[in-house]
Amino acid sequence: MPHTEAQIVNMELGTMAELNTPGELWIRGYCVMLGYWGEPQKTEEVIGQDKWYRTGDIATMDEQGFCKIVGRSKDMIIRGGENIYPTELEDFLHTHPKVQEVQVVGVKDDRMGEEVCACIQLKSGEETTPEEIKAFCKGKISHFKIPRYIVFVTSYPLTISGKVCKMEQTREGQIAGPGTEGQVALTLPQGWVQKFKLREQMERHLNL
Repeated sequence: MPHTEAQIVNMELGTMAELNTPGELWIRGYCVMLGYWGEPQKTEEVIGQDKWYRTGDIATMDEQGFCKIVGRSKDMIIRGGENIYPTELEDFLHTHPKVQEVQVVGVKDDRMGEEVCACIQLKSGEETTPEEIKAFCKGKISHFKIPRYIVFVTSYPLTISGKVCKMEQTREGQIAGPGTEGQVALTLPQGWVQKFKLREQMERHLNL
């Protein structure tokens, strides 16, 4: 795009990320807005004095300079210090022959900080188990990315614009189920708990 600069920034160091390493996409140029109307503080949060706009998109850049969006920074799951990008995991789970749609979210965990939860919509007439999904993941993705929690859904709660509601929802609900180390609690958006009847699914599907 003419008169536009882009860079991938390591969010922890504030420096340019290495090639093929995820970082936040920053852009600068005529295409960037001047700011949010009447909200100078919000503007300062995303546009620096040097006019770089912090998009909130997580991306990688290859050796040829092509960028690939891999997720959103606010959706990123941090499990035991490891960064997990839901979009990357969703793309992988879509390769399962029985999976129609999948949304991955982070759930609070006292020990790891967050754990991975995959909410999966199966293709019509298909059946599977959390154990089968986890077995499909083993050896194909990093072990820390394998969802600890897997629930099966028939649809997803949507925003007014038609996007799937994820962890940006502020109201949260908890569901709990028995685990090998006592009671395990999941904290998910209230809308997800109501829509998916997750409390019942914990009892039926989750092998903790």
